[in-house]
Amino acid sequence: MATKEKIGTVVSNKMDKTIIIIVEEKYAHPLYGKTVKKTRRFMAHDEKNQCLLGDKVIISETRPLSRKKRWALEQILTKTKISN
Repeated sequence: MATKEKIGTVVSNKMDKTIIIIVEEKYAHPLYGKTVKKTRRFMAHDEKNQCLLGDKVIISETRPLSRKKRWALEQILTKTKISN
């Protein structure tokens, strides 16, 4: 069985070895046909604390690592530029 993967954007990296990702899904409304946007938040394991806010990442499903954490960082697609 292949593991599930999702693509999303990092919205929080304040926890140690944990990031929060928002995954946006667009679909047509079943009755009206209008495009509807649905966002979901996932907690993912980031072993090396390498993600920054705004990074686009791929996460994959894994065994439960904590009460809410069931995903792990697979790959960073695009890094954000840090501006200070």
